[in-house]
Amino acid sequence: MASMNAPVFSSAHPADQLAEFTDADAAIARIRDIYEASVGAVRARFDAFASGKPLPSAAHACYPYLGISVNIETMVTDSRPSWGTVAYPGVYGTTVTRPDLLADYYRDQIERLMRYHRVPVVVGLSRRPIPLPFVIEASTTDISYTQARELEASFVLPELSRIDDGIANGTYEPIPGEAWPLSLFPAERVDLALQRLYHYTGTAPQHFQRFVLFTNYQRYVDEFVELGRGLMASSDGGGYTRFVEPGDVMQELGGAEPDDASRPRALPQMPAYHLVREDKLGVTLVNIGVGPSNAKTMTDHLAVLRPHCWLMVGHCGGLRRSQQLGDYVLAHAYVRDDHVLDHDLPPWVPVPPIAEIQVALQEAVARVTGLSGNEMKTRMRTGTVVSTDDRNWELKSKSLYARFNQSRAIAIDMESAAVAANGFRLRVPYGTLLCVSDKPLHGELKLRGMANAFYRQRVSQHMTIGLEAIRILRENGVEQLHSRKLRSFDEPAFR
Repeated sequence: MASMNAPVFSSAHPADQLAEFTDADAAIARIRDIYEASVGAVRARFDAFASGKPLPSAAHACYPYLGISVNIETMVTDSRPSWGTVAYPGVYGTTVTRPDLLADYYRDQIERLMRYHRVPVVVGLSRRPIPLPFVIEASTTDISYTQARELEASFVLPELSRIDDGIANGTYEPIPGEAWPLSLFPAERVDLALQRLYHYTGTAPQHFQRFVLFTNYQRYVDEFVELGRGLMASSDGGGYTRFVEPGDVMQELGGAEPDDASRPRALPQMPAYHLVREDKLGVTLVNIGVGPSNAKTMTDHLAVLRPHCWLMVGHCGGLRRSQQLGDYVLAHAYVRDDHVLDHDLPPWVPVPPIAEIQVALQEAVARVTGLSGNEMKTRMRTGTVVSTDDRNWELKSKSLYARFNQSRAIAIDMESAAVAANGFRLRVPYGTLLCVSDKPLHGELKLRGMANAFYRQRVSQHMTIGLEAIRILRENGVEQLHSRKLRSFDEPAFR
């Protein structure tokens, strides 16, 4: 957070009806009870408002609160794990939301806190009201224009000044009387992100898996859809039980493919597709399209679901004469010429490679292509990727040449740096494996006929490599992915 010095903490948890718990399941049950009671009160008040009846009280319709108090005797003083512990003695807490969706995640955090610090957690009713739009967005109740203008006087609406990423960015300043953060994201930030996820992807948050692939070309989506539907039509599904497409169109294992009438007429801005496993260790593919803005938007919101990693698999321009169309680029550094995260993560902050993901991607390339040794080195280059916010960068390639040369860059795209930088900022392990689709500096432009031939030859293999890398990471165990290099001096305890 803001200071390297030991912070001054509140002496008490800023919540009411506090109860101690030494069992994670019991704590989750209490969180669920508080959340459901609060949401029920907001809904009842809104229904009365919409029908013109007297409004029942919703004074206690607040988020659940989860906290822990740690003294000097219960600090972890030996080798601290990469997450699950606090940095200093004191009072820590956070508001929590959607136990129906995040119970497994919360349970894991609670169990670690109690195991490492040997103290109970507390659960109670926070003093942060649940804003109306986070409860009734999906409501079909009609209200008049006049009523819509009166909402602010009758209900709590989102307070954007409190929904920011100061904790994640390391710029958080403590509020007198409040506990220090236990989580990167308080409840309102989570609720906002969950609504935005559905808006942008066309699928409900519960379908998102803990391994995520991002792509910037529709043909990768086509390949993934064909694979997903094929797996669901098979006898075992390869461990996957369901395939979900935009509009929450689902095909169960062994079930018939949904007909076109059940599909949405138009795709959302960044459609998502999900190969679902019951343990949530399946694969979500999101087509973020071309450009860094979408990449930032999607990763900003997807981060609240705490994926184990996200990988960028898409196309890039090769910058080296020795590269051929179809070669792979494994990014180990980025030139952040996209600028979309400069205010949240200053450009001088390095974005390091995550070793476990780099190794998995390289191993996946070797397994799928059969390449090894010098042949592998000629077909897959490891190096720096430039991400730009200018789709027509080719029109000023002469002025950019020196910049490319000084950075030792080997490829250029528009999304990879934003995906990686937001992974670093929001503590989600990240990686990039791109495929060279053109070489503008050397006269090999992405012309229609050449591109079609290239796509047919490479998209299927590239998608297979991405899925194989995820399989390797899953089999190696997700625990190793959450590297200390993503965590700050006084990091919140939650992963």
